[in-house]
Amino acid sequence: MQKLILVLPFLLFFICAQANNRNNSIKTISYKKQSDIFENQPPASDYFEDNYLRYGDFVYQNNIKTILFNRKGWEFSPPIIEFNSGEKLVLQFDDLDADFKTYSYTIIHCNALWQPSDLRNYEYIEGFYEDVINDYSFSRNTRVPFTHYYLEFPNHNMRPKLPGNYILKVFSDNDRERPVLTRRFMVFEQLVTIEATVRQATDLQFRDTKQEIRFNINTSLYPIPNPFRDLRVVITQNGRWDNAIIDLKPRLVQGNMLIYDHEQGNLFKGGNEFRNFDTKSLRHRSLNVDQINSVANGWEVILRKDQNRRFLRYTTRDDINGRFFIRTEDYPDDILESDYAWVYFTLPHNNPITDGNVYVMGDLTDWVFTPKNKMEYNYRDSQYELRLLLKQGFYDYQYAFLEDGSDIADVSFFEGSHSIAENDYTILLYYRKPGDLFDSLIGVQHLNSGI
Repeated sequence: MQKLILVLPFLLFFICAQANNRNNSIKTISYKKQSDIFENQPPASDYFEDNYLRYGDFVYQNNIKTILFNRKGWEFSPPIIEFNSGEKLVLQFDDLDADFKTYSYTIIHCNALWQPSDLRNYEYIEGFYEDVINDYSFSRNTRVPFTHYYLEFPNHNMRPKLPGNYILKVFSDNDRERPVLTRRFMVFEQLVTIEATVRQATDLQFRDTKQEIRFNINTSLYPIPNPFRDLRVVITQNGRWDNAIIDLKPRLVQGNMLIYDHEQGNLFKGGNEFRNFDTKSLRHRSLNVDQINSVANGWEVILRKDQNRRFLRYTTRDDINGRFFIRTEDYPDDILESDYAWVYFTLPHNNPITDGNVYVMGDLTDWVFTPKNKMEYNYRDSQYELRLLLKQGFYDYQYAFLEDGSDIADVSFFEGSHSIAENDYTILLYYRKPGDLFDSLIGVQHLNSGI
């Protein structure tokens, strides 16, 4: 009896621990701030486990490919719509299992730093809290079969009640604990005026390599009593979030005008024009394609070997600032008749880099850095290599170096950095009224360094 009494506490502890593990089969994290913005991130080895819900753009299952998410009517637009405007977002993706599945979706309200807010569902969702994606079609004339899913949002079943940041989460078999993909989107209400320009850095030490974002915010129609406490400014470059500038404070307040003309805190590396390749046809070679080979159950596309552009002179070239679009010249239907091919990337480098990793970066890899887009070093041929399964189309990409322990990728390592390069920027202005539990997106401004 005494032995049973001694063992019982340990037995209860073990049972509770196992129950706790089962109840936490899906964990949630949030991205880190630029150098520090997104907090509470687990170790990198945990981050890449598929049972973590990311409050960002991520694909959780290998059978899901080619996620397109943009404002309806403009395929290159970021997923940003105006509150109560009637504008819609379009989500499209392929399932390479090529069968039918029940995919559902919901939305999650987030604060300005992409962490879940303290609001309950009924406070930010009008309609059902989850809904089913009913629009699907099967591929035609492709060696790699797939099922294509399509969703327009907001719709009569679900719409956001508030402006701000949201995560669209798609899950399967009516199980919220089985995420398929997540995507950021933003709903804004233009309550202030933002006037902005892009210029070469004022600071002479960065004049040739960095771009400076200067802007003013006019609050005459929407007074903000304490902008230093209640306003949060976020600036993104080409849709990236790892290098976003956040929480920039005004340098000067003149009446209703907030002036952000810093010389340090609002700088981005100019980078370089994106590399690109064209696979709209698998019958003949096009831009940057060296070989097209027919293989068992598919295709492979060997790109021309790239080179390190770090020390090369800047030259202008047409690009789409890291995006891609799906097209086929082989059949009439771009969406259902564009085939998939293994695309091979090659970057010669004399020796492997020991203090970090090299990635293929762009919208084609969701602007994230995972084992799926990490390049491997080939010692025999002294080069970095990667293959990605991609749908036919036109793609932009760059090579990025991510130093061990860092969250911000350095594209200048292989691409160089030029203050006259062409980039897209977006300024996002968030305001939290005293007493509110959420950040409202009250202003958006898009600008381009080449205009």
